[in-house]
Amino acid sequence: MAARKSSAKDRPAYRCTECGYTTVKWLGRCPECHAWGTVEEVGGTPAVRTTAPGRVSAPALPIGQVDGQVATARSTGVPELDRVLGGGLVPGAVVLLAGEPGVGKSTLLLDVAAKAAGPDHRTLYVTGEESAGQVRLRADRIGAIDDHLYLAAETDLSAVLGHLDEVKPSLLVLDSVQTVASPEIDGAPGGMAQVREVAGALIRASKERGMSTLLVGHVTKDGAIAGPRLLEHLVDVVLQFEGDRHARLRLVRGVKNRYGATDEVGCFELHDEGITGLADPSGLFLTRRDEPVPGTCLTVTLEGRRPLVAEVQALTVDSQIPSPRRTTSGLETSRVSMMLAVLEQRGKINALGKRDVYTATVGGVRLSEPAADLAMALALASAVSDTPLPKNLVAIGEVGLAGEVRRVTGVQRRLAEAARLGFSHALVPVDPGKVPQGMRVTEVSDIGEALRVLPARPRRSAPHDADGRR
Repeated sequence: MAARKSSAKDRPAYRCTECGYTTVKWLGRCPECHAWGTVEEVGGTPAVRTTAPGRVSAPALPIGQVDGQVATARSTGVPELDRVLGGGLVPGAVVLLAGEPGVGKSTLLLDVAAKAAGPDHRTLYVTGEESAGQVRLRADRIGAIDDHLYLAAETDLSAVLGHLDEVKPSLLVLDSVQTVASPEIDGAPGGMAQVREVAGALIRASKERGMSTLLVGHVTKDGAIAGPRLLEHLVDVVLQFEGDRHARLRLVRGVKNRYGATDEVGCFELHDEGITGLADPSGLFLTRRDEPVPGTCLTVTLEGRRPLVAEVQALTVDSQIPSPRRTTSGLETSRVSMMLAVLEQRGKINALGKRDVYTATVGGVRLSEPAADLAMALALASAVSDTPLPKNLVAIGEVGLAGEVRRVTGVQRRLAEAARLGFSHALVPVDPGKVPQGMRVTEVSDIGEALRVLPARPRRSAPHDADGRR
């Protein structure tokens, strides 16, 4: 019996070098992170230990006696980022900012680091992807130079913790968490085990020092945050940095926030001199014209709580191929196809089936909510009939397959934003609620009523076949 116990105790264990998964037998593929060839022998099976009660760091208090001032947010100096964070950075809070390469994460956080620095609040910017000289050149370009902003280029976790002891910052910016590694943990930088260890050490340091921390995270091909899912659960705030690298617009969207709402969105404009917040970004999504143009319609979309006026454009031309093209930019292809079918079947527009259709938005904004259906349908109808819609018209509503126009959320906020920008006429679903003063609202129940806003002008007929048939 004793030999059997000794044999069980000395049984070798195997651990994945990427995620730390432990098993009693060798596996070719880790069942936790699905990596091949990363399970290696590490020795005997660890003995099971129990934790005995220990000394408490501070006595428990009634919740009414807990000082809430220590969790007061401090402004970052960037109002659009403060909006998403819920007022600013809370001492001891750890924020994870994720986004695709080249979207502008480093530029934004370098600007935040410079504006948050001050005589009583030192800022430490640690870069693991670039040299200190490269970051200095970017700081000169965007004007992020401050005597209380400290810069270090490190990829070793122990060196980063050493800089914290020397500088004693109020704000730490780490770009990025996937480039820093601990020599005590097996695995390459960016692996699951390394990311977990680095994030855990920095979170402990932030809580002990009352230091706010901004971590930059990479994303996978699918757009999800790279690394173990545990990383998102450990941090206090998760922000997603979105935007098309060919457009100026950038959006910071709150995914998780322990100190504020998660439906706020910050708007930024990326340009040669850096990145600036947009308190009123609707101008990026509109094309100013003296006269209306066929194939354009305005709508009001909600990004979080913020209403934004956006322009939908459509163009239809005679197709030169048997299968007409359907090209979209900034709109969902499936919803555009659905609007084409509804217009042909319910709106009695027969000229769409044999024509190339191109739809797009202005300014790089993406419209995915159903509230843009009505504007999309009107833009397509205006394009095929070559008839412009009335000037200063906005359309808000979801269109169903039966042709009905359904209600959407936040109609009053959308109308208020349209009225603030000077639009005087709106097409909305039935019963929109309180209407802003000076705005004329037309309630429509189906797509047929909505199409009546087009001026009475003969629509362009369908193209003729070679035999003269339509």
